[in-house]
Amino acid sequence: MAERKSFLLRLDPAVFDAIQRWAAEDLRSVNGQVEFLLRQELRRSGRLPSAGRSEPRPPRR
Repeated sequence: MAERKSFLLRLDPAVFDAIQRWAAEDLRSVNGQVEFLLRQELRRSGRLPSAGRSEPRPPRR
C-alpha cells in the first residue's frame, strides 16, 4: 500500500457532526468518510487518475 499523507483539517462543528453521523451510518470512521467523499468527487470531476492513467485529465473549459 502506498504511504499515506497526514494533515490537519479544520471544520465547522456542524459540518463535522454531519460527517460523523453519516460515517456512523456507513460504518466508517470520520477519516474514512472524508476520504471516501473526496475520492468520489475527484472521480466524478475527472481529477483522480484511474489505474490505467498516469495523469489526471485537463480541466474542462
